[in-house]
Amino acid sequence: MKRRQFLKKSASVAGISFVGCTIGATAGCAEEANAARREVSIAGKRIKTVDIHCHSYVHDVWSLIEDHGDLSYLESVSDNPILRKKIDINNVDFRLQQMDQQGIDVQALSLHVGQYHYWADQDIATKIVTIQNEKIAETCAAHPDRFVGIGAVALQHPELAAQQMRHAVKELDMRGFMITGSVNEEELSDPKFHPFWAAAEELGTVIFIHPRNFPAGQSRLNGNGRLDNVIGNPLETTVALSHLIYEGTLDKFPGLKICAAHGGGYLASYIGRSDHCVTHASMFCDAVEKLPSEYLKQLYFDSLLYTTENLRHLIATVGADRVVIGTDFPFAMGNADSIDHVLSVDGLSEQEQAAILGETAADLLRIG
Repeated sequence: MKRRQFLKKSASVAGISFVGCTIGATAGCAEEANAARREVSIAGKRIKTVDIHCHSYVHDVWSLIEDHGDLSYLESVSDNPILRKKIDINNVDFRLQQMDQQGIDVQALSLHVGQYHYWADQDIATKIVTIQNEKIAETCAAHPDRFVGIGAVALQHPELAAQQMRHAVKELDMRGFMITGSVNEEELSDPKFHPFWAAAEELGTVIFIHPRNFPAGQSRLNGNGRLDNVIGNPLETTVALSHLIYEGTLDKFPGLKICAAHGGGYLASYIGRSDHCVTHASMFCDAVEKLPSEYLKQLYFDSLLYTTENLRHLIATVGADRVVIGTDFPFAMGNADSIDHVLSVDGLSEQEQAAILGETAADLLRIG
């Protein structure tokens, strides 16, 4: 009841909210907000940094979802005084101050993954996505030099999702779309989603795959350690990308621009086992046209890994031109030091550093 009352009150606040101060912080926000803007340069040349992975809330859909039980994504917000304080479109200025402190010039705004209400029928889903995308577009239009939009689609209705993408790209200047790693326990590689993938390829728009835990294994991820997030999220992405490879989706739609959250899960770090299946157990892997490792060159990955070595290995495996900054702002599992994380990787050329910090994402998102 406490959560429901809080959310109902929050629903009266129009538009998108930006939450948090420094990722995971609970104090000191005012002092941090006064920090000067960090400008990032490489070899004396100022570069534009771009964060492809950050979240916001659109409260205006509350009347459409309040009677449905799938609202667990808001529990962490209602229980956290800092996040609760920041659920307000009027805190855009504070958000910008946090970006300035972290050295992020442009954020690609997407929803929290829990706002993808895949339970909704076509009529309700149309209303939900319309409101969400219009609010994202409104915020981006008010700050065109700092934000671009990563919109929503009702992927449970693939034909509708394709229509929503076309409208959002052409009418709302949306630069990409975020989806989860599966939809109502159906794989993204299922032929029913081909209309969606066809539209994404046609539009040349980025599809950002962000997991919402690992639903198929939830019973084993309960308990201490937040395993549904720590293990479940990267596992969900790994499974989703593997199906897109093995079921031929990336062959059917070779022009797709897919970016995977959290460094793509475990796929790149264990891709040799996938290759081994094709070369030594081909009776189980006979549908692919090339080695799974070669498909990594068709994908993009955010930098949200937690050690320099992990990030170095991702870059070495997929190429520096396939990695972009992802902070997961404003949540505790994110990385407020994404710039320095990239710069901590030894052996990168200045060109490779510039590509990861912003140039590749700017190209994908049509920035500047």
